[in-house]
Amino acid sequence: MPGFFNPQGFLTAMKQEEIKRANKGWALDCMVLCNEVTKWTKDNITNPPAEGGVYIYGLYLQGAGWNRRQCKLVESRPNVHFEKMPVIRVFAKNNAVKDSGLYSCPVYQKPARTSKNFITALDLKTSLAPEHWILRGVALLCDNK
Repeated sequence: MPGFFNPQGFLTAMKQEEIKRANKGWALDCMVLCNEVTKWTKDNITNPPAEGGVYIYGLYLQGAGWNRRQCKLVESRPNVHFEKMPVIRVFAKNNAVKDSGLYSCPVYQKPARTSKNFITALDLKTSLAPEHWILRGVALLCDNK
């Protein structure tokens, strides 16, 4: 996703493709962006997801650490400001209800966190309350420089 000039347009096109693939007459406005963080690196991926959606990589986590074994947010390690995330599968569902126990992590194109740089939010698993990560200012970045 960091390589795209217009990541929001890419995600909208992915939603439209999901509507076309499902062929059930779903409306774009009813589609909800969902995601799952895998344990893979980009080198492990050879095919698109069989279940639909897209794989994205190249995101950096700021303000927290990532437990690859349990696939969830953890406290960041000392002096580690950015952590490279594994591959994330992003897909769309019709009228999906989001789990309130997940942290809705904002994704920004640049470290300057402005509305101009905001792309979307991805849900990340956590054993702590989402408010804990909000207070820490946890975000995903396409570029860490």
